Amino acid sequence: MNAPAELFNQHLIDPEICIRCNTCEATCPVGAITHDSRNYVVMADKCNFCMACVPPCPTGSIDNWRMRPKSAAYSLEEQYAWDDLPPVLTDAELLAMGADASAVATAVAEVNAQSTTRQNGVFNSADYGATVPPWSAAHPYTNLHGPKAPISATVVGNVQVNEAGTANETHHIVLDFGHMPFPVLEGQSIGIVPPGVDAQGKPHHARQYSIASPRNGERLGYNNLSITVKRVVEDHDGQPVKGVASNYLCELQTGDAVQVIGPFGSSFLMPNHPKSHIVMICTGTGSAPMRAMTEWRRRLRQSGKFEGGKLMLFFGARTQKELPYFGPLQKLPKDFIDINFAFSREAAQTKRYVQDLLRERSADLVALLKDPNTYIYVCGLKSMEEGVVLALRDVVTQAGLNWESLGSSLKQEGRLHLETY
Repeated sequence: MNAPAELFNQHLIDPEICIRCNTCEATCPVGAITHDSRNYVVMADKCNFCMACVPPCPTGSIDNWRMRPKSAAYSLEEQYAWDDLPPVLTDAELLAMGADASAVATAVAEVNAQSTTRQNGVFNSADYGATVPPWSAAHPYTNLHGPKAPISATVVGNVQVNEAGTANETHHIVLDFGHMPFPVLEGQSIGIVPPGVDAQGKPHHARQYSIASPRNGERLGYNNLSITVKRVVEDHDGQPVKGVASNYLCELQTGDAVQVIGPFGSSFLMPNHPKSHIVMICTGTGSAPMRAMTEWRRRLRQSGKFEGGKLMLFFGARTQKELPYFGPLQKLPKDFIDINFAFSREAAQTKRYVQDLLRERSADLVALLKDPNTYIYVCGLKSMEEGVVLALRDVVTQAGLNWESLGSSLKQEGRLHLETY
């Protein structure tokens, strides 16, 4: 008699509501999540059920499970081809596949008993990223418009915000929602649905973009918002490729209609209480949420409705010409925001990255880190995240403080937020 089939609860991503933001892949500590041009998928043989990817997911698409015999786990090829999740197997179907009644209960118990701890001694920057918002953050609205029912917005502005002719052409695009409700907060994001179909004849999936404007509109008092978009013209290996969404967006004209879903995000939100300090660390288009936070504080300051609270910005780019919003940043008062630039490819200059700036400004950072009213936001390419958190650890340690204790507090109190892609 054959032994009963060994069951497990296979971790899957719902392709129907996933917005391809890369949060899960960037967060997974064991490299169990990958993607192709259509879907994000989970490797059954690598996933250890640590659950690190679940809280940061903006849509909940990552939190899906299907009981399966291990010998019949859904392959990557099957997952890549899905437009929606397969149905849950019934007990009768599991029995027909070789399981017995007790095997189902045993498999579930094993999954629930999985430890969420990581291997000791391995530094993982994601361990310190908060998944809760600051205690004084405003209430966010999320998922008001899903993939099956996007809302239409009208383009009311599209301007390049770095120097013309640079390799990383970056645009500031303003979308107006008219009289349709679409409330957003600084630090949230939206999904843009490009028109047309992909190579398989399927409608394009939404692409995620951080909001670059404050809660009361890019234009004060209007129901609009802005996003920061870099035109993608090559892949990660430097091969020519035309990014579907980025090129579509960069070429939009005033009056064009755009399909939008969201908003997304309930933790990468700014504090609202007086005297709260904000440290912003970003590269490239990761500046979008930092612009939103800075502009909201600037408007509060102008109206006399905000007292105190320091702003520090660490902004990295390859060259000054490629850095978006450089001109407007120069016009901000020095007593309002402390700005630090790092350029890694500027001619005749030593390469400098944002983590180098953090170490250079260690004395000022330590003073802020000791203050429980300080909140830190990191946004940009995934490759910067570990270097930034390691730099924060070094700054804290060299000041004679305990990083593990402080890092744990930053996470639990919603004071260190990591949003990288």
